[in-house]
Amino acid sequence: MSIEWITLIMFGAMILLMLLGMPVAFSTGAVGVICLVIFQGPEAINLMPQRVFGIMTNYLLGAIPLFIVMATILANAGLIGEIYEMVHKWLAALKGGVATATVVACTLLAMMCGIVGASEVTMGLIALPEMLKRGYDKHMACGAVLAGGTLGILIPPSIMLIVYGMIDNSSIGQLYAGAFLPGFLLAGIYIAYISIRCYINPSMGPPIPVAERPTMAEKVKTLWPVIPSAILIFLVLGSIVLGIASPTEAAGVGALGALIMAGVRRTLSWKGLLEACAQAMRTSAMVLWIMFGANIFVGLYIMMGGGDFVRDLLLGSGFESFTIILLMMGILVFLGAFMDWVGIFMLTIPLFGPIVRQLGYDPIWFGVLVAVNMQLSFLSPPFGYSLFFLKGVAPAEVTTRDIWWGAMPFLGLMLVGLFLCLIFPDIILLVPKYFYR
Repeated sequence: MSIEWITLIMFGAMILLMLLGMPVAFSTGAVGVICLVIFQGPEAINLMPQRVFGIMTNYLLGAIPLFIVMATILANAGLIGEIYEMVHKWLAALKGGVATATVVACTLLAMMCGIVGASEVTMGLIALPEMLKRGYDKHMACGAVLAGGTLGILIPPSIMLIVYGMIDNSSIGQLYAGAFLPGFLLAGIYIAYISIRCYINPSMGPPIPVAERPTMAEKVKTLWPVIPSAILIFLVLGSIVLGIASPTEAAGVGALGALIMAGVRRTLSWKGLLEACAQAMRTSAMVLWIMFGANIFVGLYIMMGGGDFVRDLLLGSGFESFTIILLMMGILVFLGAFMDWVGIFMLTIPLFGPIVRQLGYDPIWFGVLVAVNMQLSFLSPPFGYSLFFLKGVAPAEVTTRDIWWGAMPFLGLMLVGLFLCLIFPDIILLVPKYFYR
């Protein structure tokens, strides 16, 4: 059978199963196993344990549950509320200041809590009611929470970049170094948009009344509770970027440091600790199951010549190399509206990675570019996770339509950030070049 028909059968069957409601992990795994038996014979099923075992024994996977434990402990210890309170007191006097404070708080949280769901839910409970109470436009308030919360999956310690590094055999330290500036760039674009809109039309984000504005002493007082956590995160991320420790080692130190910090502050209960472990278990299991299923699917497809087919299709198209990169970005944007980012990575990166290297592009640049692209998937209807996270905690007066309309301008801003990273690669490569030259 030709590779064209194999491609049509495998991807068509996978899409059909997902449309019927089957999870990505089981859709890809089922198609992979069935096609393996059909195309290679029943004895080929013995190849499956080898591929799955290779993932299970990967040392880097240990960083995922450890970073989740660290983030969840810090969140349950009340750190998110303290960060928001600090930023709110410093910025809320500005027009659109509460929305700006929300984005800044989410940016800081992204460096401590690389879980989109935790950021969206917590900020939806804390910041969204505050903005609505102060008369903010509902679309602006929802958009600020949605866009800010997605930064958690890009800015280190990003679980997304760990998974990407494993799949593409790229340096996670360099990916982390490359993700800082794009993350701050996106945050800056969001803040600029909020500020401009609210200064043009102050009714969209009115400043807090003069009588409620804190004194300088009150502002400074809010800094002290956040300093220990900031030092911990600086040491954890710094050790990875500088090559002092592997991501797994740094994550272990970070989890232990967060536990000690919460114990000293006496803000973490046994229930909170159990919730942190359960969150780590759920997220890690989700990632692993998708990796297992998609690994079988992609492994068979490449073994049948799919990698060469995709490479010849793109490189033989006659398009310039930059156009091919744009085409890849378009495919990722489309898939992001329907699939989880882990499944997208497992299906596309083994195919795109070799092509990017053959075109002469830096794989670190492409890896961070893909991570920036995946920000859109969390806000892209109909299956954008952040849209549903926020709806689950939003006040009753905020409808699903409000949330979707609030996301639209920020989706456009994400595309602007993605395009800037495409046109100016040094936005991504500047920090890695400095530390790894």
